[in-house]
Amino acid sequence: MSDILAIDFGTSNSAAAILQDGRPHRIPVEAGSETLPTAVFFPADRGAMRIGSAAGRALTAGEEGRYMRALKSVLGDPLLHEERLIEKKRRTLSDVITAFLTAMRERAEAETGRRFSRALSGRPVQFHSKDADKDRQAEADLRACYAAAGFEEVRFLYEPEAAALAARGLNDTGGTGLIVDIGGGTSDFSVFRNAGASVEILASHGIRLGGTDFDRMVSLSHAMPLLGYGGTLRREMGEGLLPVPNALFVDLATWARIPFAYTADTRREVAAMARLATDRAAFARLATLLEAELGHDLAFAVESGKIDANMGAADPRIRMGLIERGLTAEIDAASLNAALERYRGDLREAAAETLSRAGVAPGDVAVIVLVGGSSLMRMVSEEMCALCPSAGVRMSEAFTAVVDGLALATAE
Repeated sequence: MSDILAIDFGTSNSAAAILQDGRPHRIPVEAGSETLPTAVFFPADRGAMRIGSAAGRALTAGEEGRYMRALKSVLGDPLLHEERLIEKKRRTLSDVITAFLTAMRERAEAETGRRFSRALSGRPVQFHSKDADKDRQAEADLRACYAAAGFEEVRFLYEPEAAALAARGLNDTGGTGLIVDIGGGTSDFSVFRNAGASVEILASHGIRLGGTDFDRMVSLSHAMPLLGYGGTLRREMGEGLLPVPNALFVDLATWARIPFAYTADTRREVAAMARLATDRAAFARLATLLEAELGHDLAFAVESGKIDANMGAADPRIRMGLIERGLTAEIDAASLNAALERYRGDLREAAAETLSRAGVAPGDVAVIVLVGGSSLMRMVSEEMCALCPSAGVRMSEAFTAVVDGLALATAE
């Protein structure tokens, strides 16, 4: 039996699988589920770290502690190695990722009765699409985390190429397929053709843009104005108004940075701005969010409102009642589309660049295969169909196509 564990360590969700009787076998890494949120919770009483859905339940139940999500997004960044006091213990984010991967390995070993000394891990085509040095550092950082988590060897495979292996059966036209893998932190593309029992990858490309970016923009455009974003401050001396600084709101709208907004200095700065704010009620809400550490609760509400608006739900709203009773931010398909409009061109350009590298004309693409939770956003299929008007659209297993492909690749 192979000692290789296939791991899809994602920005938003993670999964593990092995190859069994020639087919991918997904390992239930948490009770009743083949995937788990890439999230951790450190209890204030120094109890055991919780991961996945258990971390989310601890947060929503109001337990004292520190919740963290979107850990993958800090790979390659110096922030990964900065020590911070997290629930009375100094830790780096590298330590946190290592602990998460260790838990994944231990759960997989407990479920299968095997020992896994090697890992085949997915990785985006580019962790950092505008900085080659940071991209190389990100892979080195992740490799080091796997080693610290007990894996003696780790290999990497581009996530859209793994998805192409799993999606081979969806390309039933015999023509050229385009994998569109929109995850939590990156958008990745592969052009592929079926080659007998295998897949031929013609080109791959990716950009640092994903669901967490969509969430940030929806939060800034819909929720944060109710907390003071975009507002004005009276001058302490003289006449006229000053704009409210943006930095804190951007941090609170960014999954990976939310925990670092809860500092005494930040609370003092907000109290000082509140005295000068033209909308004092908004700053009172902001102070409540910081005092009660409700940043992640708001982020979940934004994500839920985004999904409802995208799916055409009857009454989509961003429910902010934990901050102020009855508080909601209106959202609908039109306002969601307006908030995300800036990203349409980036997605289409990245897909077009992938086709160009493959030497394939957009009109020659027979099948578009959508992968990743954020590929469910309507604008993704709209832009891909506009680029490749002759292609049919297939939905792969949005959350498990990558890990299935990784499991298949362990046979190579």
